[in-house]
Amino acid sequence: MKTLKLFGAVLLLGTILGSTAEAKSLVYCSEGSPENFTPAMNTTGTSLDAARPVYNQLVQFTPGTTQVEPGLAEKYEVSADGLTITFHLRKGVKFHSGVNGFTPTREFNADDVLFSFNRQWKDDHPFHKVSGGAFDYFNDMGMPDLLASIEAPDPMTVVMKLKTPNAPILANLSMDFATIQSAEYADFLMKKGTPEQFDQIPVGTGAFSFVDYQKDAVIRFKANPDYWGGKQKIDDLIYAITPDATARYAKMKAGECQIMNVPNPADLEAMGKDDTINLMSQAGLNIGYMAMNAQKPPFDKVEVRKAIAMAIDRDAILKEVYQGAGQKAKNPIPPTMWSYNNDVKDIPYDPAKAAEMLKAAGITSLDTDLWWMPVQRPYNPNAKRMGEMVQADLEKVGIHAKLVSYEWGEYRKRAQAGEHQMAFLGWTGDNGDPDNFLAVLLGCNKEGKPNGNNIPKWCNTKFQEDISKAAASADPAERTKLYMDAQVIVADEVPWLNIAHSTVFEPVSKKVSGYKVSPLGSHVFVGVDVAE
Repeated sequence: MKTLKLFGAVLLLGTILGSTAEAKSLVYCSEGSPENFTPAMNTTGTSLDAARPVYNQLVQFTPGTTQVEPGLAEKYEVSADGLTITFHLRKGVKFHSGVNGFTPTREFNADDVLFSFNRQWKDDHPFHKVSGGAFDYFNDMGMPDLLASIEAPDPMTVVMKLKTPNAPILANLSMDFATIQSAEYADFLMKKGTPEQFDQIPVGTGAFSFVDYQKDAVIRFKANPDYWGGKQKIDDLIYAITPDATARYAKMKAGECQIMNVPNPADLEAMGKDDTINLMSQAGLNIGYMAMNAQKPPFDKVEVRKAIAMAIDRDAILKEVYQGAGQKAKNPIPPTMWSYNNDVKDIPYDPAKAAEMLKAAGITSLDTDLWWMPVQRPYNPNAKRMGEMVQADLEKVGIHAKLVSYEWGEYRKRAQAGEHQMAFLGWTGDNGDPDNFLAVLLGCNKEGKPNGNNIPKWCNTKFQEDISKAAASADPAERTKLYMDAQVIVADEVPWLNIAHSTVFEPVSKKVSGYKVSPLGSHVFVGVDVAE
């Protein structure tokens, strides 16, 4: 990854804060470094968060909600048959100038929309393979099979035609993969011979423009004076990359950051008593799970997967790892989401029965790997400790698990490639629709190949039929019934062990106003202010 190196990490942050004494600065203590700054190429919250200040989508979520509102499209219409969406683009929207010499010569228009979608969709697009060309979200949302065409009848109108009706489409288009980037900037870099800078030095239409990035240390943005939504009240937005939760909390207490991500559960009580901190919280739209790779024997046998699930004491995990900040999960979607099937019977903790089932399946001893995530996420605050506990539980039934981990970006890529046997991962919803959990995390394409985010590598024909019918239906009752049926199939097949839905806590300085905890796990700083 190319970086703009100005100073050492500590010196840089100090210089940033010290040199803008008359300007308002907001420092966000984030938990990790981004893979790049193009949302369409990422699936991790860490990377998506790092790009959000710079960009917009045609439609967007009202901050703090899953409600869709106009973004770069000031209005839109959906045809009666659900197959045509017409977007009327917002006039007068300006792109940022780039720190690499790019200066826009025109305002945002339909060319940028076509570029942003066609880059992901069309193999022959000149930027399709730049930076590796992996667009997992676009593919996992089923966009290649769904889209019939995207055209621009005039510079300020975009017409998107679908092959079949799709109920979640507007919510899906509010997600980060649908971010609109500058076609003119891409052309500038291609002519300059540095196309890879497109994904490392971002140029967008958002409330903040990119200033610099020191890998593993600092990302710096400044308020965009020409932002179509109005200039922000804070002048400088700084991400202080701090992987350790204890260190993030120490920075909060020292006033070095005003908002932090993923606190240690053990620190929540002290944070709640701190007069300088507003400990914000809400039920998480998430799931933490342990995937079992259904394409690798013996995990291809449902009785083996079920036995492994029964061998694990999730109540102990909830007590030690989540420390009261989560609830045991029995479905892949959280209970706060519509269509949640509360009638599903959860898998009991029964190690004696688990050993009996494994023996019946011909397994008295088994060596396997168990991958644990190297980062804290709201759905899994301590994956290493969870791994140690699961390892001990499995040992009691004759399964010898070797704990494995990688750097976060590498972990994700390897897990998506199916290299694991068992792996911890999780998900925070992107849009509040069950499709965003069931189809993205457990869905497969028309060829029966698992989606990139389908970490169990499990495909089931009836499950796929149900979720596909649900996505194509405009009837909420029909969709609910299909999604409830799909949850029963997951419970019967056990592609993963549902571990927990966590409560999301965000410590915010009491000097901060206007900040809202997102149910989607994102961090949005539009409309936020900091007291002098």
